[in-house]
Amino acid sequence: MSILGNRVLRREDAKFLTTGGVYVADLPLAGAAALGFVRSTAAHARIAAVDVDAAAAAPGVLGVFTNRDLGLAPLRPSIPLLNQDMTRPLLADGVVRFVGEPVAMILAETAQAAADAAELVIVDYDPLPVVVDPEEALRNETLLFPELATNSCFSLQSASDDSLFDGCEVVVRQRLVNQRLAPCPLEVRSAAAEIASDGRLRFYASTQTAHSVRDTLAESLRIPRDEVHVITPDVGGGFGAKASVYPEEILVAWSARHLARAVRWVETRSESMLGLGHGRGQVQYATMGGTRDGKVLAYRLAVVQDAGAYPAIGGLLPFMTRTMATGVYAVEKAEFTSESVVTNTVPTVAYRGAGRPEATAAIERTIDIFASEIGMDPAEVRRRNLISADSFPYTTAMGTEYDVGDYEKDLDLALAIAGYSELRVEQARRRQAGDVRQLGIGLSCYVEITNGIPEGEFGAVEVRPDGRVLVRTGTSPHGQGHLTAWSMLVADQLGVPIEDIDVVHGDTDVVPRGVGTFGSRSLQTGGSAVHQAALEVVDQAKALAAELLEADLADVVLDKADGRFHVAGTPAIAKTWAELAAESLPLAGAPLMAEVDLPAGGATFPFGAHIAVVEVDTETGGVDLVRHIAVDDAGRLLNPLLAEGQVHGGIAQGAAQALLEEFVYDPEGNPLTSSLADYLFISAAELPSFETAFTETATPLNQLGAKGIGESGTIGSTPAVHNAVVDALSHLGVRHVDMPATPLRLWEAVARAGGG
Repeated sequence: MSILGNRVLRREDAKFLTTGGVYVADLPLAGAAALGFVRSTAAHARIAAVDVDAAAAAPGVLGVFTNRDLGLAPLRPSIPLLNQDMTRPLLADGVVRFVGEPVAMILAETAQAAADAAELVIVDYDPLPVVVDPEEALRNETLLFPELATNSCFSLQSASDDSLFDGCEVVVRQRLVNQRLAPCPLEVRSAAAEIASDGRLRFYASTQTAHSVRDTLAESLRIPRDEVHVITPDVGGGFGAKASVYPEEILVAWSARHLARAVRWVETRSESMLGLGHGRGQVQYATMGGTRDGKVLAYRLAVVQDAGAYPAIGGLLPFMTRTMATGVYAVEKAEFTSESVVTNTVPTVAYRGAGRPEATAAIERTIDIFASEIGMDPAEVRRRNLISADSFPYTTAMGTEYDVGDYEKDLDLALAIAGYSELRVEQARRRQAGDVRQLGIGLSCYVEITNGIPEGEFGAVEVRPDGRVLVRTGTSPHGQGHLTAWSMLVADQLGVPIEDIDVVHGDTDVVPRGVGTFGSRSLQTGGSAVHQAALEVVDQAKALAAELLEADLADVVLDKADGRFHVAGTPAIAKTWAELAAESLPLAGAPLMAEVDLPAGGATFPFGAHIAVVEVDTETGGVDLVRHIAVDDAGRLLNPLLAEGQVHGGIAQGAAQALLEEFVYDPEGNPLTSSLADYLFISAAELPSFETAFTETATPLNQLGAKGIGESGTIGSTPAVHNAVVDALSHLGVRHVDMPATPLRLWEAVARAGGG
C-alpha cells in the first residue's frame, strides 16, 4: 500500500510548536555588527546633499556610507524584457524615487546604535513632481527617468480588431482595479553575512531562492560564484516577495567583506512595508460580448500595470495575465494589451499568484456583470461557456495550451456543497422582506498556470551506511511542508520509514544547483526530481544486491514493507538498505546515491470553483464572510493535509484582498498604510471555517501526475468574495464596487444607487 495520497501529519511541526524555528535573526553570530539604513522621506527629489558627520561620530558607529562609497554597479532589471536602462542604484544616487528608498547605510555595534545614528543623518532634498497613479504615469508628463522620455518599462500589444464584438447582442464594459498589496510575511526581510575560515563569503538569507541569491551576490560583488556560500535557515513566509534579491541584502554582503566581520540586518515592520516589494497593482479595462442566451463570444482586456519606481518582476506580470486571460471559458475571440509603467512607489514583484489572480479577477468579475446584464444566473452563464472535458489539450484564444481539466465537475461539486439553490431562495426572502443584512453569493471558476515559465529542478537521494536517507532538493520551502512531502515520495519508493529520511535545502554548498520555490512549481519539478532520484537509487541498489546475493538482476526484488532486497521466492536471505550502502563504496566505487537534474517540463494548469457567501449590512456597509466553499483540482494529490493547508492560507489572502487590504499613497507619494495599524491585515476573526473539497485530474506532463496548489486558493477566492459582495447589493442598483470592498465604499455605492 502506498503512502502517497494519505493525510500524513507534517514532520516540520514538532519543531515549530516546541523549540521554534531558527530564523536569520536567531543565528548565533559572535560579534556581529548591525546594518541600518537611512530611508528617503521624499517620493521624488534630487539629493542636494547628505550630511553624515554627526552620525559618523555617534557612539558605536563603525561607518556611514552613501552610494559613492560603494564602488558597485547599479542593478539592471533581472528580466531582459524589462527596460534595461531603468537601473536601480544600491543606495540612491542623486535622485530618490520612492518613500523608503535607502539613501545611506550605517554600520554599528548594535541595531539600536545604527537606528540612533540614522536619525542624525541630514538629507537635503530638492522636490520633483510626483506620480503615483499608473494611468497618470502613462501620459509621461512626470518622468522618473527623464533621459528616457518615457515611464513605460514593458508593453504587450496585439493588433486591435474593430470587428471583435460584431455579432454580439450584448456588450458590457467595466474598469476594474486590482489594488496594490503589501505581502506582510510574519518574518520581515533579514540577512547576515560573515567571512568563513576558508575566506569565502557565507551569507544567510530569508529567501525563496538560495541559488539565485548566490549568483546575484557574486555578480554584484564581482567575485566567483564558488566564493559565495548561501544558507537559508527557516523562512517565515515569502509569498513571492522573497523570490527577489534586494539592494539591502547585497549591502549586507558588501559590509561583511568591508569590515571583515559578521554583519546582520533585520528590518522593522515599517521598513518592510516600505521596502519589501509590493504585489498586484493593475488597472484593468474589461469588455465582454455575447448573446442573450448566455454565450460569450468575445473578450478584450487592457491592463495598466504599476511597476513601482524601479522595474522588477512586477512589471512583467501582465505577461502571465495575458497567458490566462480567458480563464476556463471557450471564448473564440480575445484581445489583450498592457503597458507597465514606473511610478514613485515601492517596486512591485511577484505576490501569491503573480499575474494569474489578476486574470481570474478580471474575467470572473466581468462574467458576473454580463450575467446581470442578460438577467441570467451567474452559475448558468459559467456552465454554458466552460471548456468541455473532452476538449483537452485545449488551446485558448491567447495561444495557451491547457493540459487537462474537467471544469464543470468542480463547479457542480461546489454548487452542491454550498446548497446553491437554497441560498438563492434565502437571498430572495431577505430581499422581499427588506432585511438590513442582505445575503450575497459569489462564484469563481478559475484555471491557473504553475511552473508557468518552465524551469527544471535538482534532486538527489543518498542512502547512508546507517540506513538513513538524505534527500537534497533545489526547492526552498517557507511553510509548504517539503520535509513531509519529499519524505513521502522517497519512502514510497524505498520502503523506509519517513522518520529515517532527512531533507536538506537552501544550502548552496550541499545542494549544488537549484531554482527555488515560487509559481507553485515545487512538487511538479522538485518533487518529480526527488521521485526520479529515488527510482534510480532503487535501480542501483538492485544491481548491488544482485552482485552480493549472486543472483540475476531480474530476479532481485525490493520488499518495501521491510525495506529489504532478496531473490524472488527466497525472502529469508536479504540485504537491507544499510548493508547495501555500506558495501556501495568498496564495490561500486561510489556512495549509494543518485542525482537528477530534471529538465524543464511543460506548465500545468490547476483549476477549481469557489463559492463565497457574505452578509452585508446595507445601513453601514459592514461585510461578514459567513461561508467559503473551495473545490480545487491540482492533479494527483500527494498529501491532502498539505494541500488543504495551502488552500486555507490562499483563501485567507484572497478574501483579505477582496475585503480589506490596500496599500495607499497620497498624491505626493506619502504612504498612508505603512504599518499594521493602518494596513488591514486579516485575522481568524474575519474568516469562517472553510469548506474544502478536491477532485483529482492527473496531468500527463510529469510522472507524479501532480500540478501546483500553492496559489490556487488565492486565485479562486478573491473574485468569489468580491462577486458575493456586489451580489448582495445588486438588487439595490449596485453594479460594481472596486476592491477592497470596504464598508465606506459599499455605503457610498448604495447611496449613489439610490438604495439607501
